[in-house]
This record gives sequence, structure tokens and C-alpha cells, in this order.
Amino acid sequence: MALRSNHYDLAFESYLRRACRPYVAVDEAKRAVLADRTLKSLDFIVYSDRGRNLLVDVKGRKFPSGISGSGARWENWATADDRDSLLKWQDVFGDEFRAALVFAYEITSPQWRDQHEQLWEFRQRAYSFYVVWADDYAQDMRTRSASWETVSVPLRDFTRLRHPISEVL
Repeated sequence: MALRSNHYDLAFESYLRRACRPYVAVDEAKRAVLADRTLKSLDFIVYSDRGRNLLVDVKGRKFPSGISGSGARWENWATADDRDSLLKWQDVFGDEFRAALVFAYEITSPQWRDQHEQLWEFRQRAYSFYVVWADDYAQDMRTRSASWETVSVPLRDFTRLRHPISEVL
């Protein structure tokens, strides 16, 4: 059993339980080795009734982000390792699975709740979960920081690519 201390992962797991979705929480303590290459572990394997099953890496972000939380920026950065590992896991699991980044936004103030189609309450915090397919993300991503090896997707593309999690489960 995976031990979870990250509140974003815990909130997402709570959502999956309430939605009665079968899932496996992956033990993230160790990286997997595949053909002499290490892979970042997934967070969850989630089974869907609406198509392919999901190989999920949860990315927790605050909404809004930016200077003192004043802007409504949709932070959607990930690491190059996140992207590469997810796409490799998709190859390993095969056609019945699709790799996904799940952006778990913690809504930091009630004034921002109307920016989200669906909210999930967990431990007195509000969250909204959006899925972006890893292969689509990889096509539209740009380097965010070469030194930190992070990437992100421009807002106009992210708006097009993201879907509330309930649409794919």
C-alpha cells in the first residue's frame, strides 16, 4: 500500500473512492527499472468506464497562482522526467491504458470557485481536478526552465487540452 502525505494525492484518492472508481495507488518510494533505465513512478492506475484506463501522475497546484495569489493563472508545469516516464509507462501498459497528468488545483479563496466546473471538498479544502493526456501535453509543451528541466503548456493550449476528470472516468 502506498503511503501518502501529499494533500493533493490524498484529495484525488478521496475523489476516486467517492466516485467508486477502481484504482491502484502506486508506491512512489522507489523508481522502477526498465531496460536499464529508471522511470518515475506513477501515482495511480485508474480504471475507466469511458474508454482507456488512466496512468496518472498528479500535479498539485494552487489556484490562483502568481504574486500573492492575485492572478487567475493556471500553472501547469511538469518536469521533463514526468513527461518521459509517463509516455514510457503508456508504452509498457499497452493500448488499453493512456498516460495522463491530473492537475489538482487547490482553490485558495471562495472567490475563485466559479472558475471551475466541478469542486471536490476534502479536509476543509476545495479542489478541482483536470486531466491532460500526456501525449497531447508533450506536443504542445514549451521549455519553462532549462536548468530545472521543467516544461509547461501555454494557457490557450492548456484550456483546449484540459478536461474535468469526471469526463474521462
